[in-house]
Amino acid sequence: MNAGGIDAQRISSMLAQLRAAAQKPEGLGSAAIASPVQKTNAAAPTSQVSFSDALKASLDQVNNMQLQSEKLGQDFAMGNDNVSLSDVMISGQKANIAFQATVQVRNKLVTAYQDMMNMQV
Repeated sequence: MNAGGIDAQRISSMLAQLRAAAQKPEGLGSAAIASPVQKTNAAAPTSQVSFSDALKASLDQVNNMQLQSEKLGQDFAMGNDNVSLSDVMISGQKANIAFQATVQVRNKLVTAYQDMMNMQV
């Protein structure tokens, strides 16, 4: 833990990361939502991942981000010198953004389902 506080460079770095994450919420980090099509190599045809597998993978990643954020917070609270407050806050914000994006996807899926159920055949 840095007793002297957080320097301006770390604050600007943290703000840049938060702004970048806010600009592209579909990214949710390095690779939060799996692509529905995965390429094995150029010669072989592409294999498609089922929607349920892609959804489960993205939910697992959001869960892992939240668990990692919670663990960093606990480590910081216990006085671990290797964990800084800025790391805890950035991790918490990334987990929050990932969760908000997941909720938005869920809301869109529910709306689409309701629209389909209200269609007359």
